[in-house]
Amino acid sequence: MCQLLGMNCNVPTDIVFSFTGFATRGGRTNHHADGWGIAFFEGAGVRHFVDYQAAVDSPVAELIKRYPIKSKNVIAHIRKATQGRIALENCHPFVRELWGRYWVFAHNGDLKDFAPVLDGAYHPVGTTDSERAFCYLLQELKRRFGDTPPPLPALSAALRALSTQIAAHGPFNLMLSDGSALFVHCSTNLHYIVRQYPFTQAKLSDDDVSVDFSEVTTPRDRVAIIVTEPLTNNETWTAFQSGEFKVFIEGAPTNA
Repeated sequence: MCQLLGMNCNVPTDIVFSFTGFATRGGRTNHHADGWGIAFFEGAGVRHFVDYQAAVDSPVAELIKRYPIKSKNVIAHIRKATQGRIALENCHPFVRELWGRYWVFAHNGDLKDFAPVLDGAYHPVGTTDSERAFCYLLQELKRRFGDTPPPLPALSAALRALSTQIAAHGPFNLMLSDGSALFVHCSTNLHYIVRQYPFTQAKLSDDDVSVDFSEVTTPRDRVAIIVTEPLTNNETWTAFQSGEFKVFIEGAPTNA
């Protein structure tokens, strides 16, 4: 299945190191070669890049590796197609508006017999189960809370319940963000790490690249990285439990 990568920080941070290792899984160290994408929150806006080429062959992916875009919330995806043809409209992450702000979504899994009635403002452009699930999530949030965004605890509870409901149709590893927090649900396989002071050196598992974070950070920085499989081989990553839902805020995991 697909590969997910997310970053949540307390200060705007670039994802060049993590994305460099992650992108090699799009056709070199793994067989996920059916497209890729990444989205960066920047103020009220989103920089959104997708490509139906394999990440290892994509000039756009090369740009991301070399252009240190700084953001507090990033979601990236490498696709292994299970539903929907290889095409730009089927590449994650997907972006939609709700409550006057952008939402970004990416999914790893394969939902069977998932055909919810979409009778609101949200409809898929492509043909993936993932985009259909995203539209359903936003539709149900709008139905539950109307035109006013709810407090974080109510929003998290709703997303947790909806994720569990959708996961009854198959693996539903998801990342979702509105730029203020990163919501993560695990069905089968996700890991995370929180990097904070005192920072140390990290070495990628998929490429011969290392970085000493103590040289490029300040003592107040805190960065959470969430990924399908650990990106480094000299750090301790925490595995999600099946069915676990977490909210990452300011670079730290919560159960809000």
